[in-house]
Order: sequence, then C-alpha cells, then structure tokens
Amino acid sequence: MILSAQGLCKSFRFGEQQIEVLRGVDLELAEASSLSIRGDSGCGKTTLLNLLARLETASEGKIQWKELSLDASTKASTQEIRLRANFLGVVYQAYYLIPELNVLENVLIGASLAGRNRIESKNRARYLLSKMGVEEKQTQIPQKLSGGERQRVAIARALINQPKVVLADEPTGNLDERTGGEVMDLLLESCQQEKSSLLLVTHNRTFAEATDRQAFLQDGSLNPL
Repeated sequence: MILSAQGLCKSFRFGEQQIEVLRGVDLELAEASSLSIRGDSGCGKTTLLNLLARLETASEGKIQWKELSLDASTKASTQEIRLRANFLGVVYQAYYLIPELNVLENVLIGASLAGRNRIESKNRARYLLSKMGVEEKQTQIPQKLSGGERQRVAIARALINQPKVVLADEPTGNLDERTGGEVMDLLLESCQQEKSSLLLVTHNRTFAEATDRQAFLQDGSLNPL
C-alpha cells in the first residue's frame, strides 16, 4: 500500500457538545490506483483528506505513507513536512493559486518547497502545462484565467514533484459540467500516466465511478461500494 489509515477518529468540541466527525476510519490505497469517496456535505470528507496529508491532527489513529508509520494524533514533524512535498500532491476545489505569481511560478512553488533543481523543474512545469493545454498561459496571472484553466494549472502544480499520491478535494466543484468533465478526464489520465495514486473526493457519481474503487463516507465511517 502506498497510503493507508487505521482507526482515524476526529471530533470537535462545540460549546459543551462533542461532535464526532470521523469514527475509526480505515483506508487503503494501492500504488498507481484510484479511489473515490462520496458523501453528503459536511460529512468529513475534507477533514479526512487533511488528516491523510497531515495538515490536521486526528483525535486518534495511524497513517502510513509507504513505509513511514505516523501517529495521526500528533503534529507533523519537520521530516514529514519535507517528505510531504515530494510524496503528496493536492488539488483543491478553490484552486489556491497565488495571485501575485504567474502561472509558471505557481506551478514551480511545490518544486521550490521540495528543493528540486530549478532548471529541471522549469522544464517539467512547462511540460505539464502543455499537457494541461495551458502552456501559452504561463506568463499570465491567475485572475486572467477561467476557472477551468486555473484548475488545470492546479493539477500541474500538484504533479510537479511526481508525487506518489494525489489528493483531490472536489476538484470540479467550481466548474460547469462540460469544463468539469474535461478537467476530471485530465486529472484521471495524468495520474495514470504519472503512476500517481489518486484519492478523489467528489459529489459526482459519474466521476466517482471512473476510479478503480469507490467508497462512501457516512456517519463518520468509510464504507466500500
């Protein structure tokens, strides 16, 4: 397994009330495979991705990044943060491109954080932007791009370091149906070609069924479909 989790729990305190979001979630993602997770809004899908990326701490549970075993209830160590830049790529619904940087610079951010060779990274960034169909936009700032173009740039950014795993959180949520379909096809195809495993959170049944395996998050538990 390239990514797995055992017994992930997450709860929040709201006033005097304890709200359980995740209750003992187990998950396995094999190398060069894809898994989609659907669920109602607010069921904890984004929280689960954030825990797997070690951006949040769990109440309890274990996470495995390939051979590295992690205590999900502790904050990410400096070693994990360095490793994450190479191990994981993330695609968000809201793109999160840096408005002051142009397209090429946005894609190169991940390579810079990972300490990659700048010349090699530039060549790879241009290759990925060409693959995404936005190579001619590389000197544009994000505000000049359409939503579909921004998400194509975000996918290129996620893939810049040839990650073992890509986490995609509702990547078509801000796009119309046609554009969303094009972006999803690019994401699935690119992950397959790059041999990056994909964990996709989506409300769209059609997109979910395009992955190798499907699961549903309900009442804090992850159930295979």
